[in-house]
Amino acid sequence: MKYVACLVILTTLISCKVENVNVNNQLAVVGSVDNKPKQVYQKGDIVINAYNFQSIEPLFHKKDGKTYVINFWATWCKPCVAELPHFEHVKKEYESKNVEVILISLDLPTMVETNLLPFLEKHQLKSQVVLLDDPKQNEWIPKVSENWEGSIPATLIYNENQRAFFEKTFTLVELKNNLDQILKSN
Repeated sequence: MKYVACLVILTTLISCKVENVNVNNQLAVVGSVDNKPKQVYQKGDIVINAYNFQSIEPLFHKKDGKTYVINFWATWCKPCVAELPHFEHVKKEYESKNVEVILISLDLPTMVETNLLPFLEKHQLKSQVVLLDDPKQNEWIPKVSENWEGSIPATLIYNENQRAFFEKTFTLVELKNNLDQILKSN
């Protein structure tokens, strides 16, 4: 009987909190077991987790001392692809300033193996990349920003003290200037 009670308690504790560690481009999402990816895609060392919005929504409200740069993009979006090197530059340059860059792909799940994984392999992106697989855009877009009309590229930069949303293509200078403004508030 003792063993059954211990097993029930242990199972309850495990189901209450799960953490996916940021390894091989996997998104670190802390919360309930609902945060497990819908699907995991892999090609060699590249791993892409696919989530619905509810599973990654906590990412947009973290208060952990970090500044987040979250870019919504897709491989089929030329302006998105053109600005990706700027996000990679920011990741490298600002990493020591407690800045985390996350690239949220809006590619269709049917395009992951034919487009997204080969793209990531070719361009060797170092930022975290996840796939947002949730067709209910009209529900989740305003949860990211009430000002978002739904076009990409789109970028959210935030920390505990300030939040800014941009529905535009960035130059490197513009991205760094906006990030610097947010960092000053921290």
